[in-house]
Amino acid sequence: MIKSFSAEIASVIRSHRGRQNLRVLFRFFSVLALMIGLYSVGFHVLMLREGQEYTWITGLYWTLTVMSTLGFGDITFHTDLGRLFSILVLLSGMIFLLVLMPFTFIEFFYEPWMAAQAAARAPRELPPDTRGHVLITNHDEVTDVLIKRLEQYQYLYALLAPSVEEALRLHDLGLKAVVGDVDNPETWSRVHAQRAALVVGTSNDETNTNVAFTVRGLSDEVPILTTAVDEASVDILELAGSSFVLRLEQVIGESFAVRTHGGDTLSHTIGRFDELHVAEATTHGTPLVGKSLQNSGLRESTGVSVVGIWERGRFELAQPHSEIHDNTVLLLAGSKEGLTRYDEVFRRYSAPSAPVVILGGGRVGRATARALDDREVDYRIVEALPDRIHNPEKYVQGSAANLAVLEKAGIRETSTVIITPRDDDINVYLTIYCRRLRPDVQILSRATNEQNVATLHRAGADGVLSYASMGASVAMNMLHRNRILMVTEGLELFSVNVPETLEGKTISECSIREQTGCSVVAIKTDQGTRAIPSPGKVLTPGAEMLLIGTMDAEKCYLDEYAKDTST
Repeated sequence: MIKSFSAEIASVIRSHRGRQNLRVLFRFFSVLALMIGLYSVGFHVLMLREGQEYTWITGLYWTLTVMSTLGFGDITFHTDLGRLFSILVLLSGMIFLLVLMPFTFIEFFYEPWMAAQAAARAPRELPPDTRGHVLITNHDEVTDVLIKRLEQYQYLYALLAPSVEEALRLHDLGLKAVVGDVDNPETWSRVHAQRAALVVGTSNDETNTNVAFTVRGLSDEVPILTTAVDEASVDILELAGSSFVLRLEQVIGESFAVRTHGGDTLSHTIGRFDELHVAEATTHGTPLVGKSLQNSGLRESTGVSVVGIWERGRFELAQPHSEIHDNTVLLLAGSKEGLTRYDEVFRRYSAPSAPVVILGGGRVGRATARALDDREVDYRIVEALPDRIHNPEKYVQGSAANLAVLEKAGIRETSTVIITPRDDDINVYLTIYCRRLRPDVQILSRATNEQNVATLHRAGADGVLSYASMGASVAMNMLHRNRILMVTEGLELFSVNVPETLEGKTISECSIREQTGCSVVAIKTDQGTRAIPSPGKVLTPGAEMLLIGTMDAEKCYLDEYAKDTST
């Protein structure tokens, strides 16, 4: 605290205005000191004329008490001349001490000091040696999650704020902000955009276009990620210089479509790491039901490994004794050929698919429908607003809380219900309702606020996805070159190099799961990638580990090993 105060005072003194203010303060206090000295001398002269004698300390004491209007009355003049002198000292003291001194102190010291404090909390530029940082143009749901991820991976970042007031507000929230207009090239020069690892624009389409065009004028190489609401803006943003245009509703819609089981027991790939594919598959109606993973023979017959199992939104890491139930969803890892063999074995257990029911015909609902169309999966959208209905054959008009409307959409036959409204309270309500109607149906729900994810799972959702996490994951993958895969809200697969402190140790000796909560899913070496390696597998220098864990577990791992891990 003292060090910070000293730095701020030094900053004030070094500035040109600060030096001018100090000269004014010096003159003011010099005049004040001269007045006090003259009044003390006058006090002695007049007191001697009245036959009273006091020390010089007493004269200074009388002068200060009269000038400050305290006037204790223990020392007084007995002549009119002395009383007139007292009035002069009193009036000048009122003017100098009660009026001019507070004004001078505030104007020439306090306000500059507060301005220096504000400048320290809301700088207009980054240090000259800054590089490899992430620049963000807006603070919203997506960038709030992104900032948490950047801090986990120890990336420097800065939020651009249009005013000092906004920058101070962000600073008070614990965020790093820099004052500057995003449409001003000087702003981007001061934050060294040409040396940034990533520029992220999440404002409206027009502002994002301006950001991409301005930053691209400084550098042809810096990666620029921008969001787009209007589909027509994608081409314009790319022409302006955006490296990647993110349509969040399209991303979340595609993610919903990928995770839709559609009534079949086939594997559905949700992501990949080089040649390793990660997929989900339902076990409903298959011979796997009632068996443990150890007795299922999956790895021997198909070549794929079970990473974990879902039971009504609750995820557990795969254990040999883990039992497969009729509503279990397997998280699989293996090669493309292995997943093909898996599909060949279990294709005959797939039931005819009834249309997927989508609740909500907004942007996310329509994007999900388009993604299902691409996968040739039939669907029905339940929408209350007539102006959102584009294809009457695919829409059912009415409230999703109306049983007759849901039955008309096919709630009794469908294998999957996707809940897409923006309001989390509505989504919790619909999740509970659909789960009571169909205990066996797959329910995928959208979440806006992170704190509602657990609530949606408790309500019965099998999977929860949100704008914020999906957008943050895309941005992090631009930094890590697709080394992070969000399985569902709060659960991720991520790839890291083997830390130096773990080289030469076996997986069991490392105790990664016990120390961090993350589990090793696969090991990649020069010889290839092996999913679910044995506990006795030795971690060699230069190898990559694919880990799975919650956000907290991932943070725990990075806190423990980031200092000697090149991610």
